[in-house]
Order: sequence, then C-alpha cells, then structure tokens
Amino acid sequence: MAETILTRHPQRGKTGRRIDRVVYDLCRQAIRDVLREAGGEATHTELFNRLQGKLNGKIQGSISWYGETVKLDLEARRIISRSPGSPQRIRLLKR
Repeated sequence: MAETILTRHPQRGKTGRRIDRVVYDLCRQAIRDVLREAGGEATHTELFNRLQGKLNGKIQGSISWYGETVKLDLEARRIISRSPGSPQRIRLLKR
C-alpha cells in the first residue's frame, strides 16, 4: 500500500485531502522549482502552465487538481503566499 499524506488547507474550517506521498513530493518540488526559476513569484496562470510542463508524464491524474491541492497545503504551511487582487500572484516565502 502506498504511503499517503493528509494535506492542509489555509482557510479555517476547511480540510485538506489525502494524496499519495510520491505525488505530493513531486508537486511540492515542482512548485518550488517554478517559483525559484521565476524569481520567487509567479501568477497563478504562469505557475500552473509551468507545472504542466514539469509534471506531464510523471503523475497520473489531473496535474491541475494535484497542483492546487499541494499549493493550498504549502500556503497553510507558510512556505508560499498568495497576494490579494488580480492577477493573483504566488510568492515563495521559504527558499
């Protein structure tokens, strides 16, 4: 049986999702890599376009769904932050 992780959600009262640990680790590293490559921040659209390229063929299922789930977990853990307004920007807090 594959190891899983229960992700966190940054919004109070909402729960995370249980996902495969290998997929979580791949998404987490890809998000951090994309943000580092972009100088520490990117728009939501830029982040997810680049995630598609990095993760295509490496995970089964929806890259967007896994990416959003892990992005929310990283927000809850204060590794990244989301700016208010439009376009929304995702910023790496812990390098």
